[in-house]
Amino acid sequence: MSGKNETSKRLPIARIAQIAFAVVAAIGIFSFTTVAKEGESRRRCAATCLLRPDYAGRERPAPNLELQDVAGQTVSLSSYKGKVVVLNFWTRTCAPCMEEVPEIADLTRILQPMNDVAVLTVSTDETAEEAVGAITSILRGEPPFPILMDPEGKTAADKFGTKLFPETWIIDKRGVIVARFDGAREWSNAAVLELINQIRGGGFCDAHTVDGGFVGNDAHICDSIFDG
Repeated sequence: MSGKNETSKRLPIARIAQIAFAVVAAIGIFSFTTVAKEGESRRRCAATCLLRPDYAGRERPAPNLELQDVAGQTVSLSSYKGKVVVLNFWTRTCAPCMEEVPEIADLTRILQPMNDVAVLTVSTDETAEEAVGAITSILRGEPPFPILMDPEGKTAADKFGTKLFPETWIIDKRGVIVARFDGAREWSNAAVLELINQIRGGGFCDAHTVDGGFVGNDAHICDSIFDG
């Protein structure tokens, strides 16, 4: 009789222990999952945070651009759907643009093996001869990227709102603007390549830029990177 009583006393304790173990295990799994998700978010957002684009988002489809290249062939931005596009606006009278040209050329060469990425540049110079002459003088050779001509600057200003040069847009495979950079940048650095690779794979950091800062679900990641 006493043995049965002891057994009946032990059963609730065993059950409590099982519940406690399950709770601890659940907490451990939750913690691991949370840490894993945070680590993935940091990996996905690191390039965006470090580069600090002047615009970052996924709400704005890129306006279609249809211009002639320096050979007189019509090129449409919509024909690049399915590719990530780096679109750079420049003019030869802009000193920062000319300083940036070797970086754009280096980036183009680095990206050439990737058949799902394209670099396009748009010049607002009056003639193709002026634009090509300025580029070849700096690169001491033919540019590795296409040059489209927007001599009156209407496409740059009216469709893209570009008034100060250089300005660079990154457009994803769906034709949506994911980043805009105002001013010259170092385009051949590792963070740029990581950002492009993230976009190629459909990755997206939910951190939008507002007045030089970040907002959105992943904004805290950018804050922690700079605070750390």
